[in-house]
Amino acid sequence: MTTTLDREDVLARTRQHVQEVLGEESTGHDWWHIERVCTTALAIARGEGADPFGVGLAALLHDIADWKFHDGDASVGPQRARAWLEGLGVEGGIVDEVCETIACVSFKGAGVETPVPTLAGRIVQDADRLDALGAIGIARTFAYGGHKGQPLHDPRMEPQQHATFAEYQQKRTTSINHFHEKLLLLKDRMNTETGRALAAGRHAFMEAFLEQFADECAGRK
Repeated sequence: MTTTLDREDVLARTRQHVQEVLGEESTGHDWWHIERVCTTALAIARGEGADPFGVGLAALLHDIADWKFHDGDASVGPQRARAWLEGLGVEGGIVDEVCETIACVSFKGAGVETPVPTLAGRIVQDADRLDALGAIGIARTFAYGGHKGQPLHDPRMEPQQHATFAEYQQKRTTSINHFHEKLLLLKDRMNTETGRALAAGRHAFMEAFLEQFADECAGRK
C-alpha cells in the first residue's frame, strides 16, 4: 500500500517518465497536452472531492500509448500504464482504476457512447476533452491533420457520424470535418459541472472560427 510520501514520489516519477516518452511528440498529443490535462483534471478533482492521486496518475498516463499511433490497438495504452505502475509498486486497485480510465477516456465516434464508471475517470475524460476545444483544440486539430496528411478542407467531403469505433478508426476525413465529427459534439458530453462550464466558452470560440473560415472560403470576408 502506498503512503503519502510514496504517492508524491510515484507522481514525480510518472511525470518524468511521460515527459521522456512524449517530449518530442509533434501531433498535439505531446507532453504539454498532458500537462494541461493534468492541471485541469486536478482543478476539477478539487471541486468534485475526488482522490488527486488516482486522477493525477490517469491524467499523466492517459496518452502514454494512444491507439492512433499504435495501429488502432486500444489495449497498448492500458498495458503500458499497468506495467509502469506495477513496477513502482502502486496499489492494485488504483492501477486497475487508472487502466480502466485510459481504456475508456478517448472519443470513439459520434454514435459510440464512452461512459467512464469512476469519478476519477469522468474527470480525466472532461479534462482531456476540454483540451480538444477552443483555441488549443483548433491548433491541435491542424497539427494532427498535417501529421496524418489529410486535407485541410474539401467541400466535396461530407462529415460522417461514425456509428462504431471501427468506423471512426478507419475514417477518411479533413481537418475541418473533424470539428463536425468530434469537437462540436464534446460540449454536450461533459460529465462534470466544471467541465460543462469551461466547454461552453471554448465551443463558442470554435463556432466563431468555423463561421469565419466559411466566410473566407466563400469570399465574403
